[in-house]
Order: sequence, then C-alpha cells, then structure tokens
Amino acid sequence: MDPTYPLYPIFAFVCFILVLIPLPWHLQAWNTGTCMYMIWTGVVCLIQFANSIIWHGNTINKAPIYCDISTRIVLGAGVALPACSRCIQRCLYRITSSKTVTSTKEQKLRIIVIDLCICLGFPLLTMALTYIVQGHRFSIFEDIGCTPAIYNIWPAYPIYFMWPLICGLISSVYCVLILKSFSTRRSRFDSFYSSGHSSQRYVRLMLLSVTDVVFTIAFSTWVIFSNANETKPYISWADTHSDFGVVRTFPSMIWRSVHELRVDVEFDRWNIIMCALVFIAFFTFAEETRGKYKSVLAKRANLRGTTSKSAFSNNSSRYD
Repeated sequence: MDPTYPLYPIFAFVCFILVLIPLPWHLQAWNTGTCMYMIWTGVVCLIQFANSIIWHGNTINKAPIYCDISTRIVLGAGVALPACSRCIQRCLYRITSSKTVTSTKEQKLRIIVIDLCICLGFPLLTMALTYIVQGHRFSIFEDIGCTPAIYNIWPAYPIYFMWPLICGLISSVYCVLILKSFSTRRSRFDSFYSSGHSSQRYVRLMLLSVTDVVFTIAFSTWVIFSNANETKPYISWADTHSDFGVVRTFPSMIWRSVHELRVDVEFDRWNIIMCALVFIAFFTFAEETRGKYKSVLAKRANLRGTTSKSAFSNNSSRYD
C-alpha cells in the first residue's frame, strides 16, 4: 500500500500546472533555458502523475508503448534539467559580463539555437545513446509505474550518469564568474534596472541556478558513488541486451522491504517534484508573475464587458 497516495498524484498534477504558468512571459523574453526547464519539469510531472494513477496497487503492463516513450523522456529530463540550469547560468554571465545590454536579432537567434542544442539536442542524443546500456525494455514498480532500466555497467557512467555532475560543475564555475562580474559592474546594472528592467527576475534566476547547482552536484555525486559499489562487468553487447524484451515487475511488498531500493525509487520520483517546487517558489508566485496574471485577467474581463455591452446595444437597437 502506497502511504503517499493520493498525496503524490495531487502534488504531481498541481506542480505540472503551476510550473507552466510563467511560460508565456518567459517566451516573450526569449529565456530559452528557463522555458526549457519549465517544459521538461512540467512534462515529467505529468508523466509521474499518470504513472501513480495507472499503476496504483498493480504491476500490470497496461501501456507498453506509453512506457517506452515516457521512460525515455524521464531519462532525458535527468540530463536536461542540469543542462537548462547551465544555460541559465550562461545567460546570466553573458548579461553581467557584456559591455552593452542590447543585442541584435541575429545575436539573439544564435543564442537561442545554441541553448536549444544544449537543452533539447543534447538530452535527445543522450536518450538515444542510453539504449547501449539498457538491460531490458523497462521495469514496473507497483504504485510507481514504469521506470527506465539502465544496466549498471561501466559504459553507463560516461553515457549517462556522469553528465548531470559535469553540468553542475560547469554551472558552478559560471556562478563564480557571474558573482565576480556582477560585483565589478554593479553601478551599470543599477542604472539598467532603473530604466525599466526588472532586477528581481535576474536575482530569482540566480537563486534558482545556485539552488539547482548545489542539489545537482550533491545528488549526482551520491547516485554515482552508490551505484559504483554495485557495478557489474561489461561482457558484450549481446550479454547486455540478452533479456531486452523482458518487462520486470516489482510488487510494493518486495521493493519497499529493501531499504536501499526503496530509497532509490522514492528519490527518483520525488526528485522532479522538488525541482518543480523550487521553480514555483521562485517564479510562479513571484510578485511580477502575479501582476502579469492579474493584468491578463483584467484584460479578459474588460473584453468580455465590452462584448456584453456591444451585444446589449445590438439587441436593444432592434426595438428602436
């Protein structure tokens, strides 16, 4: 029996909604890294919501095609979120270190293309390469749903496990450079912010990136060292994929009885919720987002009011 049901599916669905609320405004600002962070987080939250509902109390292989797709997306998100954080840090460093605060349309387009290669292209490549170390199709844990199945052999580390840590270390270097650039050019940014740009948005991006870097480095290091103790020898391609068509199932009474397995499984599914909650805390309920959301609602209310008045005038003119 899942002690977190229905708390977990409620959390996952609410996070899916709330994390995507600021997306339109960040799209207008061309914040590619932040937008991709929201999209990856929202999609995985939706997947985990569906998994926790479909496989509550059972391990039946109800949707094999869905599991093939969703497990790939979850694998991609494990690399994509640290990569998105790196793009956010890169954007902040570019802002703090450049001598001008404006850029041409061509420069913005080039930046977007580079960010998309990092936030989308690199995770897609990693998703494809993980097939090399995929021991079987996927696993189904009762109350959890279908999960990726990476065979714990040494090629899995350069192909998948090491990339979150590398992205986190690169982002930490950017953090130091950003703080140094910001301190040396603080007067320029004070005048930049006073000219109508929001300083709070960049401060929140900095806090989000720093938080993500700290947790990424800590958790990815823990994952690598915990798995390294149980690494199996790599024999051959045929040996790795010998049982590829098998779908392994784990009833809750079995996987919850093994402490290490329970910690790994619960961490994997709550990890995305924590990423969503951190982003929601910094952006979804920020004063700037609330103000824009209220303005959108006010515009819609005025538009409905104008439409109603127009309809009333047209109806009353029939009796003139």
